[in-house]
Amino acid sequence: MSEPRPTPHGRGRIACAARATADLLPRFSEWAPAVRAPGADLLAGLIVALVALPLALGFGITSGLGAAAGLATAVIAGATAAVFGGSRFQVTGPTGAMTVVLVPIVAQYGPTGVLAVGLIAGVILVGLAFAGVGRAVRYMPAPVIEGFTAGIAVVIALQQVPAALGVTGVEGEKVWQSAFDAARRYAENPTLLDPVTALVVAVVILVGGRYLPKIPFSLVAVAAATLAAQLLHLDLARIGALPSGLTAPSLDFLHLGDVPSLLAPALAVAALGALESLLSATAADSMSVGTRHNPDRELFGQGLANIAAPLFGGVPATGAIARTAVNVRSGARTRLAALTHAGILAAIVYLAAGLVADIPLAALAGVLLATTVRMVETASILAITRATRADTLVLIATFLVTVIFDLVTAVAVGVGFAAILALRAVARSARLEQVPLDETGDHSAEEHELLREHIVAYRIDGAVFFAAAHRFLLELAEVSDVKVVILRMSRVTTLDATGALVLKDVITRLEHRHITVLISGAKPEHLRPLAALGVFTTKDSDQRHLCATTPDAIDLARALVLSDTRSPTTTEDHE
Repeated sequence: MSEPRPTPHGRGRIACAARATADLLPRFSEWAPAVRAPGADLLAGLIVALVALPLALGFGITSGLGAAAGLATAVIAGATAAVFGGSRFQVTGPTGAMTVVLVPIVAQYGPTGVLAVGLIAGVILVGLAFAGVGRAVRYMPAPVIEGFTAGIAVVIALQQVPAALGVTGVEGEKVWQSAFDAARRYAENPTLLDPVTALVVAVVILVGGRYLPKIPFSLVAVAAATLAAQLLHLDLARIGALPSGLTAPSLDFLHLGDVPSLLAPALAVAALGALESLLSATAADSMSVGTRHNPDRELFGQGLANIAAPLFGGVPATGAIARTAVNVRSGARTRLAALTHAGILAAIVYLAAGLVADIPLAALAGVLLATTVRMVETASILAITRATRADTLVLIATFLVTVIFDLVTAVAVGVGFAAILALRAVARSARLEQVPLDETGDHSAEEHELLREHIVAYRIDGAVFFAAAHRFLLELAEVSDVKVVILRMSRVTTLDATGALVLKDVITRLEHRHITVLISGAKPEHLRPLAALGVFTTKDSDQRHLCATTPDAIDLARALVLSDTRSPTTTEDHE
């Protein structure tokens, strides 16, 4: 029996899926400029690697898996995302925002649980890429972005308090609790060596970076602190021994029975990875001319990076805004720069592991403290707070939830809060106002008098939806001393089911009081919900009239009023 041939519709879906898959894969044309002239990219990659080294070490330690995990992430995830990602400038690696999410996962599930979470999150990101979710980041409100960025900076700074004070074994489920416990223990036995080391490193990075931005002061400050600790035999906690290479852990750390319990944290990691990576790629576009990243391909590349990194002991990774900015400003032109950064870090792992092991933890704490200061865009925050009160509330709410709870919750709260305030603003912008009738034309004084006494016209502006409909449409039900009401709907922007139902209720109430309602200027997209909800199909539908224009409605209203005044019933009433 021959197998059934695919239908034309089936072939079309297969072709569409093939095109979507092809759009996510790398192309040789992307690497052609690097092959012709690699010099600028190689130099940019070297500069980024020098900046990324202390950050990778610091974020690896902060995550709870150690400095080696941070380096493995920067190398494996950085190289994978450089090849498969959607931005030619993006630099991927461990980030402070991700460590904020990873710390409670390490506490609950241990290091192997983090590796499993990263792997599952990578699979989720690949699925999001094929689903086309990447474009959704453009709808993220600016106050939410600035709020959680400032909140992340505070959380990272709090994470560095124990190392900066030279305190170990702190307790606390939340990072602010751990920082408070570290400060309490430090007050019981204060020393100056660790805090001074962290403070000096942070000041050197911030001051030097301001006046000589092209010099990697983070590496210079860490190297100087390490050398001083060695020469002076200072009693500072060190990173400790690193593996001489990238060794893959046993692949039996993930069991199918563990997947359900790890799914929730994996979703949080995937959400953060998608959000931070897409924001970083967008920032890279704004810093360069004539470039635009592919958001779905960026999710695809980040997904593959997070699948690969745990196989070599790495933590979940995202696009790193600070390193990406350094890459662009250092003259990078293609993906070769990010790939070079990963290659140089790999060489450091194999050739200089012993030197890296002697870096004081307080020096890395100083690097990350300086990073938190640079993360906060004070000008942007002040501009948002001056814009509107609603934006200020969203920013503050997102910031507080980030610091007190976690980043994913903060984004959900911030977006939800922003949506509620936006709906409130749209609802308030909707207006209902009485407008004068157009009485042009050759009509008698008696007809004009009838129009003035028995016909009223209202214009509805804005969105007639669930948040606004009841506020002003029900006011129409209180209209009195008229025979015809004209509703001018040409300026209605949105009409949902709730608005249509409220409008139906208003018309019904008016007609029960023998007031005819005319609707003019309704758009086709507004007529569909009205018709679907029976606004024009009740037993009194003969009293409801739909007019294309307001002059037509006025003529019809005039005819109805004149007809009513000349009817025998009306004459008898007057007698």
